[in-house]
Amino acid sequence: MLLDKLLQIRSLPWLLALLVTTFAQAESSAPPPDEILLKNGSRILGEVTSARSGVVTIETDFAGTIKVALEQIHTVNTQSPVVLLMTDDSVREDSTLVIAEEQVVLSEPGQSFPLDNLAIINPDPWELGEGYRWTGSIGVALVRQRGNTDTDEMDYRLETKWRSKRDRYTLQANGESDEADGTKTADNWRVSGKYDYFLEDPNYVGVLAQAEKDKFQDLDLRYLIGPYFGRQFYDEPIFALQGELGFSYVTEEFNLAEDDDYGASNWSLSATSDYLGGNSSLYFNQMGIWNLKDTSDVIVNSTFGLSYPLLWSIEAAIEVLLEYDSGAVDDVDSLDQSYRFRVGYTW
Repeated sequence: MLLDKLLQIRSLPWLLALLVTTFAQAESSAPPPDEILLKNGSRILGEVTSARSGVVTIETDFAGTIKVALEQIHTVNTQSPVVLLMTDDSVREDSTLVIAEEQVVLSEPGQSFPLDNLAIINPDPWELGEGYRWTGSIGVALVRQRGNTDTDEMDYRLETKWRSKRDRYTLQANGESDEADGTKTADNWRVSGKYDYFLEDPNYVGVLAQAEKDKFQDLDLRYLIGPYFGRQFYDEPIFALQGELGFSYVTEEFNLAEDDDYGASNWSLSATSDYLGGNSSLYFNQMGIWNLKDTSDVIVNSTFGLSYPLLWSIEAAIEVLLEYDSGAVDDVDSLDQSYRFRVGYTW
């Protein structure tokens, strides 16, 4: 018994030495980190996970996710294989790379090309032509006031998109329901669906279907459908601008006024910017309908807003809505202005 204990004690240092050696070998066999060398001489070590729109993303142990503008980078050196999507839509896979002096050098001998030919590092599956990317947001603004005036207000908004390399589906819905002292003061909604088919960048064609109702504008139902031509004028984080111009057939049904139908020219503008930083976004959206039968009749709905993240995937937004209808019925203002603060969930 005593002999067994002595043998165990004598073998303990050998066991500890074996564990230390095994741990050291595991550490030495771990792949070295990717490296980004900045023009100011700083080094960032981690794993380069992506690069797009002139921004390189690297995951680090000391600071989490870091995003660096490509213009601030002197060299990039990856140790793990990456997937490269080129500007001509060709794909390079299973290769490490070095970016230096405006050149991209792959691990295969003789494989190099100008940096301008590189579009994305580690693209998403949909960017390689595999399926769709689903994004969207849903938000609500609520106001409840009790006192001299009892007020209840609710605004809601939904926008979701399915995007592939060749086409895009968009669904939008928004509405407002307000009540003061038990009396309705606003009751309206709008739903639209769009389909876009991409031509040669940056152009696309599509079709729009939309329906809306506004009780206090005497509008029982307005619906339209028609094709359009679109163009992505700019597509950078600092400023993105998209415009569409088309023609549609419009039918209007009123509660009191005479119903109408007509051909129309319709347009839309959409602009965003991350100029303020902090993952915030300035945005502007506008939708217009010009009655070609009565050219003095124009409908323009515009939204100016600022959204910013709160926690997880929850965001807040401050918005100004301007809704103009030059053909509004009697006793109804042509311009309707709304100011709102909303909270929503994005994905």
